[in-house]
Amino acid sequence: MEMTHEAGVAKKGVHVNYWSWAKTGMVGGLLAGLAFAVFEMIVAAIVAGQLFGPFRMISATVLGQQALSPQVSLATAIMVGTLVHLVYSVVAGAVFALIVAAVTAFHRTPGALVSIGGIYGLLMWLVNFYLIAPAFGWIWFPQRASQFWQGFVAHTFLYGALLGWYVAARQLAKPKA
Repeated sequence: MEMTHEAGVAKKGVHVNYWSWAKTGMVGGLLAGLAFAVFEMIVAAIVAGQLFGPFRMISATVLGQQALSPQVSLATAIMVGTLVHLVYSVVAGAVFALIVAAVTAFHRTPGALVSIGGIYGLLMWLVNFYLIAPAFGWIWFPQRASQFWQGFVAHTFLYGALLGWYVAARQLAKPKA
């Protein structure tokens, strides 16, 4: 008889329902991505007077650097930026959930999942801004690094920790088989 393991200590022969974890991660990624976007918009409005500036930055990963200027309509930048951001948030959420599902020590307690989520978000920021962005020529991301606190807070707490909290709330609340 194969048991489904959802939380706690894994036992030999116990099966982890990865699809359940991935779905939870996708929803958590979507919600955390929305919180992240709202925070970024508020900060962009306060700091630079550009409420939709984050969407221009994100859309420029697909449309090219001209998306940062009025050459690309704001509506286009918002649509493309939103789509790219939310797809990435959902995929990153699923990846997070699958990683923590595979490593039982990561999901022993809700606090552990929230902490690991924060670390995951921080690593996403560092890798995206300092490795991936320069490799693809997206120089506007590392240049924005002068707003260190903003990137740190948005990725670590509003994406990562929130994602960890959501996954913990959904996966650890399930009855153990």
